[in-house]
Amino acid sequence: MKLHLKIWRQKSANAAGGFESYELPDVSEGSSFLEMLDILNEQLVDKGEPPVAFDHDCREGICGMCSMVINGQPHGPEKATTACQLHMRHFKDGDTITIEPWRAKAFPVQKDLVVDRTAFDGIIQSGGFITARTGSAQDANLTPIGKEVADKAMDAAACIGCGACVAACPNGSAMLFAGAKVTHLNSLPQGKAERDRRVLGVVHAMDEAGFGNCTNYGECQEACPKEIKLDVIAKMNRDYALASVRSFFSKAG
Repeated sequence: MKLHLKIWRQKSANAAGGFESYELPDVSEGSSFLEMLDILNEQLVDKGEPPVAFDHDCREGICGMCSMVINGQPHGPEKATTACQLHMRHFKDGDTITIEPWRAKAFPVQKDLVVDRTAFDGIIQSGGFITARTGSAQDANLTPIGKEVADKAMDAAACIGCGACVAACPNGSAMLFAGAKVTHLNSLPQGKAERDRRVLGVVHAMDEAGFGNCTNYGECQEACPKEIKLDVIAKMNRDYALASVRSFFSKAG
């Protein structure tokens, strides 16, 4: 299949960027989207031109590194699919494909399609831990967890931190990501001890990083490759409200 590509090129974080056009005359429908970019980069290198910089690691939909907007949609047109798992059979011969990086204040572009997602690391560091004793793993049956609670925690833990929710949100909000992390640990008995500290720290870190507020557009849920639901945001809001009240009275008393 023949493809016309419009790709955002930017030499550095401080340089002005713009779209450049490329032609790929013979791409297999069985290729993944990143393999298609590999083919383009091989051709660019052969011509002595700089290859397109893009993030990737596992190429199995696990690491969340393949952050790019494809034809206006984070990770591309297929629902619940990361860019690395998107295959060219979902496009047509002669298609024009526009590829650009995440667009969010908290995710500054570093080069071409690569953005700095360090802000997510700050959110994780502020609350992604538990104070359970270390050492040998306990028998799982010593801490019985109901199936409903376990399922809710596992659904939230599926978040891979790719940032598609932020890129899709008109406000550049990280509430779905933060809500998933808070819901995952706050739902489990092992995470109860620092529940208040966690949610207050996560929300503070999110605000400090410059992410926008959530106004319930729901675009984050649609773009999430792991189909994290909006209810994790509601859970985090409830936990934050309770933690704020307890913190206020603890300081007042």
